Amino acid sequence: MNTVVNDSSEVLVDCQSVWKIFGGRAPAAVKAITERGLSKTQVLQDFDCVVGVSDASLQVRRGEIFCIMGLSGSGKSTLIRLLNRLIEPSLGKITVKGKNIAKLNASELRDMRARNIGMVFQSVALLPHRTVLENAAFGLEAQGVAKEQRNRTARAALEKVGLSDWTARYPDELSGGMQQRVGLARALAADPEIILMDEPFSALDPLIRRQLQDEFRQLTKSLGKSAVFITHDLEEAIRLGDRIAIMKDGVVVQVGTAEEIVTKPADDYVSAFVAGISRIHLVKAHTVMRPVAEFTNAQPHGDVNTLLRTSPEADIGELIELTMKSDRDAVAVVENGTVVGVVTIRGLLRGVAGMPAA
Repeated sequence: MNTVVNDSSEVLVDCQSVWKIFGGRAPAAVKAITERGLSKTQVLQDFDCVVGVSDASLQVRRGEIFCIMGLSGSGKSTLIRLLNRLIEPSLGKITVKGKNIAKLNASELRDMRARNIGMVFQSVALLPHRTVLENAAFGLEAQGVAKEQRNRTARAALEKVGLSDWTARYPDELSGGMQQRVGLARALAADPEIILMDEPFSALDPLIRRQLQDEFRQLTKSLGKSAVFITHDLEEAIRLGDRIAIMKDGVVVQVGTAEEIVTKPADDYVSAFVAGISRIHLVKAHTVMRPVAEFTNAQPHGDVNTLLRTSPEADIGELIELTMKSDRDAVAVVENGTVVGVVTIRGLLRGVAGMPAA
């Protein structure tokens, strides 16, 4: 299956200083936040309101898988429901494809959800009295698509997720992983540009979970979709995400690539999160390499042109293998035919520890 090439700079979803406050005095709490800059704790004390999302800003680009992760109660599931207005924001602005979703009327919002945004929940909620095909076609049926056309589209979506032989079966005949595939097929059948996934694999066995993670990433990339994926598991976020947002107490603490988050954690909370994560396949040569001049000054008789070569995107595992094959204690990093840096043994150790070049 060929990968669809997209302009990764195009922003499809844009959250700007978004808040969600739950409670009977939420309007007064919003006013107090705006005027006095109250904290989450102060809002709870003064107004008996809970801050679900606090001043969240992030962007989801075309063609990327954007993971939002955090512990239970961090606000991640609240935030994803704000993206398609399943719940209303208390403050701030959310645009989808340039449209302020708060200004959409009921009909326009239904149309956006039906055509632009698909969603898959942890509980896939298949209709037990309907076949796999009918479940996959359900969203199209709700849109009023003719039966023949919706079934044809649903069959194609089920084929994409590997269930073309199960169309006549019922949900109780499927494993948990297969049911999640039906949920994904149902979302794909409407051909949305954006897919929202709220911990869809968290209840599955580890082996099935990893398999679905790989399938989801490959399928999303091959179809050129954008995805927002909610998880409480950092390893899952790293496995899937092009970029990751880490949330705590309703606040987006850090947004970045897995490598950026591991090598440059924003605070002690993020540092604790990434402490047990292996850096072998996360940290890349461009992060731990030294400038060529610095290397040659330290080793006047060292010719970088005699070093084994690799690309800036080579990970620590690849760099270790190259170093072990070489009679030199360094590897040259080459871009467009030019040596742009050198990775030394010290650089490798820093990479393993999750530290960028000094």
